[in-house]
Amino acid sequence: MEFVTPGAGQWDLDRSHYEGGLTPTAADIGVSSLTNAYRKLFKKLGVPAETVDVRLVNGFFYTRIRPLIGPDRNVSKPPPAFAIKLVSRIHPEFRRRNASAQQTLDNKPWEAVVAEWNNEIRPRYAARNAELQRVDLAALSNDDLAGHLDELIAHLRETNEEHHRLHGYDLGPIGELLVAGREWGIPIPEMLSTLVGASPSTQEPARKLMEIRRSVESAGGSLDSLEQIKAASPESSRLLDDYIAEHGHLLYAGYDIDTPTLVENLDVLLSSIQSAKEPVDVLKMAAQAAASVRQRLSVANQAEFDTLLVSARHAMDMRDNNGPLTLQWPSGLLRLALLEAGRRLVESGRIVEAEHMFELEPREMSAIVRAGSGPSAQELVARAAHRVELAQLDPPPTLGTPEPPPPLDALPEATARLLSIVNVLVDELLTTAAVDEAAIANRTFSGSGIGTEPFVGVARTATTAEEAMAEMEPDEVLVTRTTSPAYNLVISMAGALVTETGGAASHAAVLSRELGLPAVIGAAGCLQGINNGDRVEVDPAAGTVRVLS
Repeated sequence: MEFVTPGAGQWDLDRSHYEGGLTPTAADIGVSSLTNAYRKLFKKLGVPAETVDVRLVNGFFYTRIRPLIGPDRNVSKPPPAFAIKLVSRIHPEFRRRNASAQQTLDNKPWEAVVAEWNNEIRPRYAARNAELQRVDLAALSNDDLAGHLDELIAHLRETNEEHHRLHGYDLGPIGELLVAGREWGIPIPEMLSTLVGASPSTQEPARKLMEIRRSVESAGGSLDSLEQIKAASPESSRLLDDYIAEHGHLLYAGYDIDTPTLVENLDVLLSSIQSAKEPVDVLKMAAQAAASVRQRLSVANQAEFDTLLVSARHAMDMRDNNGPLTLQWPSGLLRLALLEAGRRLVESGRIVEAEHMFELEPREMSAIVRAGSGPSAQELVARAAHRVELAQLDPPPTLGTPEPPPPLDALPEATARLLSIVNVLVDELLTTAAVDEAAIANRTFSGSGIGTEPFVGVARTATTAEEAMAEMEPDEVLVTRTTSPAYNLVISMAGALVTETGGAASHAAVLSRELGLPAVIGAAGCLQGINNGDRVEVDPAAGTVRVLS
């Protein structure tokens, strides 16, 4: 299949939320929610762009920042600086954006949004997710189950858009800190190390898994099975039940509904408990990193650093708690309801496999449950086979014509400042070096190192969390394309982490810092050059991964 450029400009492959072979639900809700959220965000905050445009090419997410002017033209070189100066100060929408950018920088709206998240949004979504989780699916009539599916789809549409809206406010203060650090001459990885420990949501699953293990061992119980864990003591039984109630209905291997929830694969939970480790004192590490930065700054810059650091640390937890609450939990609930519907339709002979419910468009789901209408069983078989075929493709990292960025010094000051924040976030979240054929031949790969101490272990390569956890043994080196918050539930068994994509501010980097996990992020070509069972050295200080044997 040919990967055809979907429009003007350059389109970048985005696997931060979805792998290839998207379900119709992810293609519908995922695309529309992202585009809608960023269109509103950019206008409100004053970003000089229309939105983040998303196109599906053979079942893969490709994104592009859509310009305000001439968005559908291919541009090989930036316009002259004088033209940018003129247009950005005369064009009505540019003038409105610059005024909004100035308000954003002056008022720092993310502080209010973080407070709203903690006090209102997070409790409301947690309560709504828990309410939907308490529904006894097996007890529902077909009509009621169809109505429940409609409720879940509407809820997922809302939470998906909120997921992306919130990222405009949790990434803003982080970007401000990184831009300031760059101006002060502080390397970005060093600035990011000052944020360690600011995300208890990232640490929480690992901490609770260790709490279960500690309870069983103190009672003299066995960790050989979940039944034995429950039997060890009333406390261990309660801790296990609480963990399953809180995390069991979340997708643990991705964001798409064709990836499993933890309650469907409790062996993963057992392995995670067995390999749980005592938490690292990350707050001490963050304090040391902050002190190191402060002593190299002037008195005036120290005061600004302190203010920016507080704001960025407040935003970090919202960033990482966002995904589980707005994507993984609602998507997991929809998945489980679809499997219940699929079981009934298989029994009636209407479809071939329960999982074929994932091949339905959201608008088709309740109709097939309520009245049996919609695509035939054969059509769903064909859709499933086509998705599998798409998922096996090797998509190019970019499509189309590179678009040179405008010179920042030609833009109004507030607009330029906001755009510099966006640029540093794009660079540190997503940018990955091109694959170096020499690195593959030498079996040595470079990226952003997290940690200080090298780690040597057996490599376990995987493209999804589900694949990794099905095969990984404790203290192996997980080598994967990227990680999402879906990995938080099970990553505790790894000894080190290597990802093929991502930057120093990506989720994989945050996860590694919070868990004290040695890592190299954005090691381009690692999945081509490292095989299952290879013995590898992960050297975060050098930012290298090397195959030893």
